[in-house]
Amino acid sequence: MGSVSEPVNPNGVATYGFVIYSDSKSIAREYGVVGEGEGMSNNLGEYAALCGALRALIRLNLTEEEVVVKSDSKLLVNQMNGVWKCHGGYYVSKYIEAKELVKSFKSIKFIWIPREDNSEADSLSRRAYEEYLRSHQQ
Repeated sequence: MGSVSEPVNPNGVATYGFVIYSDSKSIAREYGVVGEGEGMSNNLGEYAALCGALRALIRLNLTEEEVVVKSDSKLLVNQMNGVWKCHGGYYVSKYIEAKELVKSFKSIKFIWIPREDNSEADSLSRRAYEEYLRSHQQ
């Protein structure tokens, strides 16, 4: 999972991207724009990616499988693992949505990975941002 908030964070254009693998094969990928302006942040993008990935896993009937979510967001990983509390922020509604979606899974864990190991998802979120810019040029 990846996200960006450009050209500023917060209050830029928040985007997300994720890839789902099963047996080392990519079975789903998605990217998009969460929104622009007030309230948009990279953390909101990260949680939008997580919610999108969890919904995709549910659609793919993978809730009984052992799911490992890898993210370069320490905030997301630590909050979803219960190490850090969610005290507020632009992303709270997506955090609550993610906590509800997680209840659908038999086994799910969250692992932090360095940004350099997350290039595929990050490139999807950047693609969303670039496409957004092209579609809004005058």
